[in-house]
Amino acid sequence: SERHRITACIFHSMQVSSHISRMKESATLAVAAKAAALKAAGKPVIGFGVGEPDFDTPVNIREAAKQAIDKGMTRYAPTPGDKASREAVATKLRDDNGIACRAEDITLTVGAKHAIYMALRVIIEPGAGDEVILPTPAWVSYKPLIELAGAACVEVPSSVATNFKMTAAQLHSAITPRTRLIVIDHITSPTALRFDVRKIIDAVKGTRAHVLVDGAHAPGALTLSLDTLGAHFYAANLHKWTMAPCGSAFVWVAPQFQKDIHPCVISHEFANGFTAEFDWQGTRDLSAWNSIDAALEWFDELGAERVLRHNHQLAAWAHQLLCAELSFEPLSPMDGSMLSCMASVRLPAFLQHKFQTPEAMQKHLLDVEQIEVPIFPWNQQ
Repeated sequence: SERHRITACIFHSMQVSSHISRMKESATLAVAAKAAALKAAGKPVIGFGVGEPDFDTPVNIREAAKQAIDKGMTRYAPTPGDKASREAVATKLRDDNGIACRAEDITLTVGAKHAIYMALRVIIEPGAGDEVILPTPAWVSYKPLIELAGAACVEVPSSVATNFKMTAAQLHSAITPRTRLIVIDHITSPTALRFDVRKIIDAVKGTRAHVLVDGAHAPGALTLSLDTLGAHFYAANLHKWTMAPCGSAFVWVAPQFQKDIHPCVISHEFANGFTAEFDWQGTRDLSAWNSIDAALEWFDELGAERVLRHNHQLAAWAHQLLCAELSFEPLSPMDGSMLSCMASVRLPAFLQHKFQTPEAMQKHLLDVEQIEVPIFPWNQQ
């Protein structure tokens, strides 16, 4: 009809925000989507791309989510997570990691990136020339998240020679009067290395910069001490190494900053406090959050230290195997001292020449070998 043609014309000519138009498709999600399509077609794909277990969520954790639905937990609910779930996270941090933490210091999120963008939107003043320092190599989402929030991303590159650690001199030279935030990985996704983030936090004391630590891979892979770490924000996932369902994550905010933290979606409780504001942003499926208590209990029953040790040994073994048998180049000491539960290697020169781009090699591995693996370019290699 004429009305439908007019509507289509309006949407076709709609102006899109310049922030959005500059964003590029995620290479990691693109290859993950293709891997999912191959799996749906019955191909036996081995996936190393998306950070999630390759087996179903354990049955007792799934049952906890179902029981929450049967108990009527399907209505408007606290968006930071019900108090029992937040208390479960706080209890784990207190008992297992020695962190002075209350449920009131925790809000649950759907993922670490959600928490990071929330902090960016609170700290960054669009159009004011704010800067965010990002040690690289870093997770591919950080730069677009920083730019989407309205800040300039100041990348500080590292190298194999320094074990991919940003030096204090590099950090201080990058800090300017416009620096508002430093985003650092606890375990980096591109290199899989774990860092002593405390040294970076100590190095910025006395400046106006805040520190946000992305611990997306940390719970279940590292021991945490948030109370002594000194970070202003700490975002982490529970759906990776602690086996909770996807959509289970949390952000810890230092008490002195909680009054300034607001959710990305504002609703009835705006300006009524940290947890109250997160109590009601709208509607969402709370199943993942309602299973967190069961997931953490299950992980403890397995033996958290035993699981951590097993996964670390397995990653170190695979790292040594790739380097010894396939001539891959190590990015970290061969003793595994900088690894947690993951490992990355540098491709040998002959493979870099054979496949001119990371995307070409990813496509070959997926199409020919049915292996999904992230490959990152770094320093033109």
